[in-house]
Amino acid sequence: MFRRRTLDRLDQMLDEAMNGTFCESDYDESRLSRTESKWKHFLGASVLARENIEKEKDRIKELVSDISHQTKTSMANIRLYTELLSENLEAESDTESMKENQKILEEINRQVEKLDFLIQSLTKMSRLESNIVMVEPKQQAVSRLLDAAIKDAIPKAASKEVEIVNTYTGEGKAVYDLKWTKEALFNVLDNAVKYSPKGSKIFVSVTEYELYTAISVKDFGMGIREEELAKIFGRFYRAQEVQQEDGVGIGLYLTREILRRENGYIKVISKPGEGAEFCLYIQTNGM
Repeated sequence: MFRRRTLDRLDQMLDEAMNGTFCESDYDESRLSRTESKWKHFLGASVLARENIEKEKDRIKELVSDISHQTKTSMANIRLYTELLSENLEAESDTESMKENQKILEEINRQVEKLDFLIQSLTKMSRLESNIVMVEPKQQAVSRLLDAAIKDAIPKAASKEVEIVNTYTGEGKAVYDLKWTKEALFNVLDNAVKYSPKGSKIFVSVTEYELYTAISVKDFGMGIREEELAKIFGRFYRAQEVQQEDGVGIGLYLTREILRRENGYIKVISKPGEGAEFCLYIQTNGM
């Protein structure tokens, strides 16, 4: 009888700890057995640790938001002053001097864009890794995802005279978070554009399976060496061949993490000189 009562009380403590209602003061130390007392202190410490984790998470959230806000303001000011300087240069009479200074301005703008991209990528990565932003997938049209991601990738593709060809005409649905999965697909498209030769094409296609919907992005760029295939999804990893290209090695890492949070995954097939095909797998139905 005594053992049964002890087990019931231990079970009650555990239930309260799991649903967040456990409070040490609810249990009188003098009425508990030695085992129950140890259990009480252990659960009390666990609850305190969880509270500390939540507080730390809130502090990180505030820090990331503050950094994001402060850097956006600074970047906006740099762009504003650059535009004002550009207008002043256009009024100069010395043509050679104006051209030289215009080149400097263009380089400033290019570096600002790189810095802005890096800050945005690091902010997204921090929010994902800290679980500050939750990925909330729901069933919706696959075409909606393709259209949104391709639309964002077109300007850069057009500047390189690269055509993105969407071959999907179906009406299928899949389970995904539009904002974050668009980010995942855009990162793959952006990479495809970056490493595609001028005047080439990138093909986007969809294969619908019972459990997963596979979105393929196929380019005809430099390709990836076999020994690099397992590394390209690592955080900040960049192959030796692409060190001179813009980028910081975060895009594919973010893509993998976003898909993982949706119970999906990504695969790549590639050979040097034959381009690369990335396949993003998202759930067709919630499992």
